[in-house]
Amino acid sequence: MTSDLPPHVLVLFGATGDLAARKLFPGLYHLAAAGRLPEHLRVIGGGRHSPGSDEEFRDQVREGLAERVGELDEAVAAALLERIRFVASSADDGAALGQAVRDAEDELLRDAGVLLGDVRRLLYLSVPPGAVKAMVGMLDREELADRSRLVAEKPFGTDLASARELHAILGEVFEEEQIFRIDHFLGKEAVQNILALRFANGLFEPAWDRHTIESVQIDVPEKLTVAGRGAFYDATGCLRDMVTTHLCQLLAFVALEDPHAFRESAIRAAKAAVLAALRPLDPERVVLGQYDGYRDEPDVAEDSDVETFVAIEAWIDNDRWRGVPFHLRTGKAMPQGRRTITVRFRDPRHRWLQPAEGTALEPNELVFELADQPRIVIDVRAKRPGPDMALLEGVFRLDLGESPGTTDPLEAYERLLLDVMRGDRTLFISSDEVDRLWQVCQPVLDCRPTVHPYAQGTWGPAAALDLPIDGWRLSSHGPDPALSGSEKD
Repeated sequence: MTSDLPPHVLVLFGATGDLAARKLFPGLYHLAAAGRLPEHLRVIGGGRHSPGSDEEFRDQVREGLAERVGELDEAVAAALLERIRFVASSADDGAALGQAVRDAEDELLRDAGVLLGDVRRLLYLSVPPGAVKAMVGMLDREELADRSRLVAEKPFGTDLASARELHAILGEVFEEEQIFRIDHFLGKEAVQNILALRFANGLFEPAWDRHTIESVQIDVPEKLTVAGRGAFYDATGCLRDMVTTHLCQLLAFVALEDPHAFRESAIRAAKAAVLAALRPLDPERVVLGQYDGYRDEPDVAEDSDVETFVAIEAWIDNDRWRGVPFHLRTGKAMPQGRRTITVRFRDPRHRWLQPAEGTALEPNELVFELADQPRIVIDVRAKRPGPDMALLEGVFRLDLGESPGTTDPLEAYERLLLDVMRGDRTLFISSDEVDRLWQVCQPVLDCRPTVHPYAQGTWGPAAALDLPIDGWRLSSHGPDPALSGSEKD
């Protein structure tokens, strides 16, 4: 493991949990394999319940890596695992954790030959909003905030008031520059490609406004149910889990003005401007749903009315987007697992150009598939071969993961972990963004729509299907046969 990053002590709270097993430890392994981790690194797993000795914890991590990464490079795995240990800790008692961090720093001082001020701390805090105050208090008592960067996972509060309270709690111990609010969607190569496609191509940016674009859809259906996450989901719901974070961040990337630079201040300013113009949601244009059988899931209340599906009509009141509807949809137990943005263009309506007999042409669309292997698809019209001036539809397809000269992209958590160690907050969420998005969504919490049932494997409640005038692209066009099995899931 070699890089120019300074020595780090990485503390992962919830180190025996699902996120650590699925994303964080595999992310560290891949960064290590690519030589992107600090040469001098210690990883301390924290949690209430110890898995046993350090060796037993390492064995558990190794089994998880083998399951999710596949065939391991034994040298890379061994070098990473020997830097990992576990310390039982809680919000009430963090003394052992504080001592473990100081011991790890002493080891790094000896190994790296640096001064204490050169050693960074990365604290990865993935806890429910209600537990943040006690955890931050523990970090303060143990003096772990010094030289630290704190990664905070969503949800960032449960409403506008709690989000502001959470911000105040963090601000009592950490400077804003130390806080990295993570939304892993922003770490995806495909999401960053939205900016590249818009601002690096003269073909698109001049047409990226209300005069040319008729509507935008942001569609993130999931095939999975809430199985295994019932307690979290019943306390959170789909709106808080997905809309106030992932989907609204995608909206901001699609709609922002030219930031003029890819750096923290520029990207955040551009997002802040478009979110300021985002109209607070109208509860009458929001559809909530709950899939049949949700109440039978473990840890879900028998009479729960928590939504597992949300469809929204949103509007941006600025010169570029005024009058263009943005339709956002996400839900559990749906027919496909997709992350799709569809930009639908206005029909030029040159009536002397007609479709071939027996065909019906849809409006031109630009489609971003935000899968692990990202794809951009552009629907176009052309003359059908033959003696008549009749039209047919064609497709331009750009498979970005297969482009010549590309290297293996960083998975979202890998990219964002690396950015934290570099101190780069460009792809992290500011406190102002969090506050504004809760302002936008608060009307739905204050006047909550009826929650409609829907059958598993469908596209949600009937009331949501007609929210866009021309229907949802995914449900109207059907499955994309070009998708691989992994992308469908």
